[in-house]
Amino acid sequence: MASVTTPAANDATAADERAAFRVRGLTKTYRAGEVDVLALRGIDLVLPRGEFVVLLGPSGSGKSTLLNILGGLDVPSSGEVWYRDHRLHGADEAELTRFRREHVGFVFQFYNLLPSLTARENVALVTDIAVDPMEPLHALAKVGLTDRVDHFPAQLSGGEQQRVAIARAIAKRPDVLLCDEPTGALDAATGVRVLDALETVNRDLGTTTLVITHNADIARLAHRVLQLGDGRIVRETVNEQRVPALELSW
Repeated sequence: MASVTTPAANDATAADERAAFRVRGLTKTYRAGEVDVLALRGIDLVLPRGEFVVLLGPSGSGKSTLLNILGGLDVPSSGEVWYRDHRLHGADEAELTRFRREHVGFVFQFYNLLPSLTARENVALVTDIAVDPMEPLHALAKVGLTDRVDHFPAQLSGGEQQRVAIARAIAKRPDVLLCDEPTGALDAATGVRVLDALETVNRDLGTTTLVITHNADIARLAHRVLQLGDGRIVRETVNEQRVPALELSW
């Protein structure tokens, strides 16, 4: 008998084909002394390409663990993780290194800029080894730092340093930008400028962007919000109306 595909199945298949990430049954267990700590407890998730996603939740809820596994910095204990047609579960370190180099940009709470290099030179560290990089000046222009390209980190504010870090991350034209508390060390006004830079990158380059934050107000910027608790996704929300970064306040 010939198989019949229902419209719902067609929709699901199409959604999977448009997905940046597909996650099924994802778990992660860490060993802490004599105790096993279950950081992720069966995560199922499909994230479309080009979305701006915010991960919310208290410390210990599994946000950073999930982000690190999606970015190939960590490996799951069980379950499946796919980036498009790349199987990340079971990949060896060489495969994960190639995945990170070719597809992923990272932005962390602390900027990790080299103090002896200018903004332009910090970005060039990535463009010198990328396959199809942006010009450093173009990447810095994307985050609003055209007039600061020859300044050293000590001559830049915290928000400007974070925007240099974003420029460095996007200069290799990553498909995915993963950000762990990128505004955590910044005041509200400066944090808004950093979020505006991330929003610009997501909109102009179509970069799938995931941002970890404790700040629920930032969730209004996202296409999709994932609330984590105790290693599980406890709520998933799609914002029908997004608030531009420059209109956020907290």
